Amino acid sequence: MVSFETAKGIFETPFLDLVSKAHSVHVGNHDPNAIQVSTLLSIQTGGCCEDCAYCAQSIRNKTKTPKQVITDVDAIIEAAKQAKKLGSTRFCIGASGRSPDPQIFEVACQAITKIKKLGLETCLTMGMLDESQAAELKSHGLDYYNHNVDTSPEYYGKIITTRTLEERIQTIRLVQKHGIKVCTGGILGMGETNDDRIKMLALLANLDEHPTSISINRLIKVPGTRLEDAPEIDPFDFVRCIALARILMPKSVVRISAGRESMSDELQALCFLAGASAIFGGNKLLTASNTEVDLNLMDRLDLRLLHQHPTEH
Repeated sequence: MVSFETAKGIFETPFLDLVSKAHSVHVGNHDPNAIQVSTLLSIQTGGCCEDCAYCAQSIRNKTKTPKQVITDVDAIIEAAKQAKKLGSTRFCIGASGRSPDPQIFEVACQAITKIKKLGLETCLTMGMLDESQAAELKSHGLDYYNHNVDTSPEYYGKIITTRTLEERIQTIRLVQKHGIKVCTGGILGMGETNDDRIKMLALLANLDEHPTSISINRLIKVPGTRLEDAPEIDPFDFVRCIALARILMPKSVVRISAGRESMSDELQALCFLAGASAIFGGNKLLTASNTEVDLNLMDRLDLRLLHQHPTEH
């Protein structure tokens, strides 16, 4: 078990020493010059009953995001083909809501089977699952299920009240039980303290099995949400969180997820040095122009995009 005190001691290591240690751990477990790219497609957007303070899709916020649904499996497959063409090795399907809508769930299952035939890894995020849903996803060959814990146990209630943190952890344990890899993490910059960030990462490190992928998101401050005026996270604290995740969970792949488009090239480079080795591609998904921006950065950093699935334990 990783104690809070131990994790905090690592986090508060002098910055350059911390990054150096994290990079050493990274080199010992991963290829430090390779970046894995994932693409996300939402097949159900808006209309969510949850009250997540950061989310534009919540009906409880003032964003009024219209509900949109994609049920055409062929259209999803075409998006996956485009993602692969632009360098992604993993295609993620997302759907808003507390738990899967039966029709959307069936569409996702059909799509997963076909996407795997393209040679892509598959990922799904649809909220809480029950036993039968987890078993069905496994039968269709789902590789990853994404389900974030968002923040520390102590700060969680200030962000979400309609779903408990324990319910989130139950879903994580359920998909792991069925042999599906877990992608989980949190959002930084929601007004939480560094102690909250440390506790969130310690929580993940203390799961029965380390998550295969750790998603570190930077809050996107959407007008109309309760966090539209949240204070900015210090960039170096963001890097410290990347480094702590790398050190606490050496085999896990650390991914810079939402909010990357607002990060400078220099900040992203520090994140890669501190142990991040995966990204979501582009701030507007499935567009060649944003892929070119990513490729330009990778080229300047002498990083290559993985064209095969990374080794993740």
